[in-house]
Amino acid sequence: MTSPSPHSDSPAPRRFPVVVVGAGPAGLTVGNILRAAGVDCLVLEAGSREFIERRPRAGVIEEWAVRGLEQRGLAGPLLERAERHSECEFRFDGRGYRFPYRELTGRHHWVYPQPLLVTDLVREYADVRGGEIRFGVRDVRLHDLDSDRPAVSYTDPDSGERLLVRCDFVAGCDGARGASRASLPERARISRHDYGIGWLALLAEAPPSSDRVLFGMHPNGFAGHMPRSAEMTRYYLQCPPGDDPDNWSHERVWDELQQRLRAADRPPLTEGRLLEKRVLDMHNYVVEPMVFGRLLLAGDAAHLVAPIAAKGMNLALNDAFLLGDALVAYLAKGDHTGLDGYSGACLRRVWDYEEFSEWLSEIYHGTSHGDPYRAGTALARLRRLFTSPVAAAAFAEQYLGTATAF
Repeated sequence: MTSPSPHSDSPAPRRFPVVVVGAGPAGLTVGNILRAAGVDCLVLEAGSREFIERRPRAGVIEEWAVRGLEQRGLAGPLLERAERHSECEFRFDGRGYRFPYRELTGRHHWVYPQPLLVTDLVREYADVRGGEIRFGVRDVRLHDLDSDRPAVSYTDPDSGERLLVRCDFVAGCDGARGASRASLPERARISRHDYGIGWLALLAEAPPSSDRVLFGMHPNGFAGHMPRSAEMTRYYLQCPPGDDPDNWSHERVWDELQQRLRAADRPPLTEGRLLEKRVLDMHNYVVEPMVFGRLLLAGDAAHLVAPIAAKGMNLALNDAFLLGDALVAYLAKGDHTGLDGYSGACLRRVWDYEEFSEWLSEIYHGTSHGDPYRAGTALARLRRLFTSPVAAAAFAEQYLGTATAF
């Protein structure tokens, strides 16, 4: 919970209009928007710069999000280096079914791993736009959030000194276990959904086996193939929640991937050394509202969508666009319209993506539950995508994030 500002024997507290807690895509995008408008802010991050620039995360960015970054001068390296994907492929019943979503919508997916985007955003914020950022901070606490004089305190990693920073607003972008979530009042409503499954996330030193994303639906469980570069491929394998990655030997991983992604009309997967194995338990949550006094949540601090639909980074960027623009409008012009509508505008897209994730999960995992009814309905949904133009167009809009209204 939030607490009153502590008394401090250290020098007089510094003051910034905005303190951003967390240097992920959401926090860094907010910081960059503020700096571009000439608004001072301080970004606080628990990890080192090297850590956040290497932290493994997903890399699918929807076209509207790329355009939002481009409009704010934040997409230069991305547009030069990212791969554009125009179709995906579903594999079930032993065959591959190409789904050409660009032909249906005129839009792409962009593949650009999150660590690369974070590296770009840190450089732009700190090195180009001169924004202040502190890495490696400890014991961050938020104070007086219901007043017009909120503050953030933290322990400096170099001196060990306890520092206090006063501000007008706190942007809470530090995830589910950060200081922002710890400061929520009892009136906050947190809705949760647990899928009861895990995904073994794998990074293989192997060239992609296809030029598109592959989704394999199999009685043994879901499998996914996501090209990352000419030499690297991200794979996913459905597994029990909480499974130990050590249970999955090199041989077992590739046996399951070959089996679950097998298609009689496609070549086998190209195998390679496994560089990473992590188990992700599939669950979602939503915090409502996303504003509590002078604390404004964004990204994983406010919501999580399991990587089933590859929506998480896109939601974080949507929050950041809305929040950064709203803060600039208020601090530069006194216009509070954006801040007043911030939570509602974000949550419309959040709930739309949550619903799509749950719908898509049944397609991905319905054939592996051992329930013939669920398997039958999951396959019926899949077949409909390739027999009904209306169903295909509706899926493509949701898959690309183009259908959400504001």
